[in-house]
Amino acid sequence: MSVLTVGVVGPEDLVQKVLAVGAAGTERLVPWPYRHEDDAVEVVRKARSDADALLFTGVVPHSRAAAEGLLDRPAMYVPYSGATLLRALVELLRLGHDVSRISIDTLLRSEVMETLTEAKLPTEHVHVQPYRPGLTGDDLVEFHRGAREKKRTQVAVTCLGSAFHTLDSEMHTVRLAPSRHSIRATLQALVLAASAAHSGDAQVALGIIDIPAADTELAADLAVLGGSLADLPDGQRLVVTTRGVLENASERFTRLPLLDALAARHDTAHVGFGLGRTAAEAESLARRAVNRARSVGAVAGVVSMQDDVDIVIEAESGGPGDRPAPGPESLAMLARRVGLNAQTLGRLRELVEDTGSEDGVTAQAVAEHLSVQQRTARRILKRLERAGVAVPVGSARQEPVGRPRTVYRVQL
Repeated sequence: MSVLTVGVVGPEDLVQKVLAVGAAGTERLVPWPYRHEDDAVEVVRKARSDADALLFTGVVPHSRAAAEGLLDRPAMYVPYSGATLLRALVELLRLGHDVSRISIDTLLRSEVMETLTEAKLPTEHVHVQPYRPGLTGDDLVEFHRGAREKKRTQVAVTCLGSAFHTLDSEMHTVRLAPSRHSIRATLQALVLAASAAHSGDAQVALGIIDIPAADTELAADLAVLGGSLADLPDGQRLVVTTRGVLENASERFTRLPLLDALAARHDTAHVGFGLGRTAAEAESLARRAVNRARSVGAVAGVVSMQDDVDIVIEAESGGPGDRPAPGPESLAMLARRVGLNAQTLGRLRELVEDTGSEDGVTAQAVAEHLSVQQRTARRILKRLERAGVAVPVGSARQEPVGRPRTVYRVQL
């Protein structure tokens, strides 16, 4: 495949920093700087056709381009992490500033408080304005001014260049910049997503990992997926791989060794993978998947696909030899894993027993037995196939003419 071209969108200084960090990569980085974040949309509109992927230096220009419907190719933004904030706080302390009275924008409040608490710094006079779509530079300036006038803050910490240039003449202001690690991780994730999107029938697989604490072993757990790992602004972790790799590593979406490893180290762990034609589609499905995983239990994984297909995977307490064989006692677990109703599986088992497990069933037979449309029946059989309990074994031709129907051997 030809070399990928990545357009880097952001203020001039941050764009140059990204180019310096990514200079050793195999992709071609093209600078698309702007003087003010209000210009980001026009910059992307004019130049996006010249790039295979877009890398934004922050959430603000990314959100504005997304709101205008301009992200029609893989696109990500470099997150600003708690580690970035901690470095700024250390520098403020070195210069003699009171970091117990500060106002901070864009970062999540939970991340700010966790960073300060771990550094054993007081938090009662720290004020945070998390970023939300539609928030402007003027809004952030007014937030910091209000915090200074009403809450008596002494330092403003901002992630937005325009806010910094306005506030710097009024009060001591610090502008955060993404770390080299965040830039490198996001760029790797973006290149992998773009490569997958350009490869014929390969689907992008984006995973979101939600665990209650940092995990130094996570990168090693993900080695089997051969993907990249990056931090998300909300504290979750993003994994980028392809459908083929994920399908092999999860034994066709029936188990997830990553989930087993996380369960051994954390009280709660939720993993959601989304499979899509583009990075944006995969990310949307991944967020749906991780939300579904939270509703399943303390430890769970979900793989979400198109057509509202969700496959639920739960952690295993033992090795493969300890797994119970499918039987009456495991229907509820199987129903949760494949995202079907247990009663539906019970009625399907009746059909299999009446037909004979060796003869197999077709979508038409399932549709008639369950009183559903054949499209729904095919979807049910596909879910069971991905879970490893339905195997296509042949075809049966309609009489007198018609397209052959797939025959599935179902073991419930």
